[in-house]
Amino acid sequence: MRPPLTADERTQLTGWLDHLRSIVRTKCEGLSETDAHRKVLPASPLMTVAGLVAHLRWVEYSWFSMNLLGTPDEGQTPWKEGAHPDAEMFVDDVPLAQLLDEYDAECKRSRDIVAGFELDEVERAAGLRDNGAASTRYVLCHLIEETARHLGHLDIIRELLDGATGYEGMN
Repeated sequence: MRPPLTADERTQLTGWLDHLRSIVRTKCEGLSETDAHRKVLPASPLMTVAGLVAHLRWVEYSWFSMNLLGTPDEGQTPWKEGAHPDAEMFVDDVPLAQLLDEYDAECKRSRDIVAGFELDEVERAAGLRDNGAASTRYVLCHLIEETARHLGHLDIIRELLDGATGYEGMN
């Protein structure tokens, strides 16, 4: 559900992000495991429905847990020294339902983290980038952009897979 038209800034930002997050699951409804992992874009073989869901999960983790909260990566992420830069998208052997559940759980953790930050507070992880730490507001805006962009990818892939378009039932 979209946020109220006249809500305050925090409600707008978190509401739009939650709205987009919910559409991720909707775009995956009814897909077979084969289709969820089917490679339909020859130039982008990692760009599968399952790969995108996994990517979105780890984007949530990296921006909210690692960057904003400052949780160090102690081997829990798929990103290892010298590994493929898109390692999080190598999920051919992971069921879509598991990926969606992990994404939902990560989104809940992200919501809980954001609830403890003012919009002007900056990331706790030190030295992430040369141009300084991002505010909570920036992180929310970036995740809205990131999620929306990848929903566009999910739209295209889903249409190529089975012709399904739109997201009926969503306001």
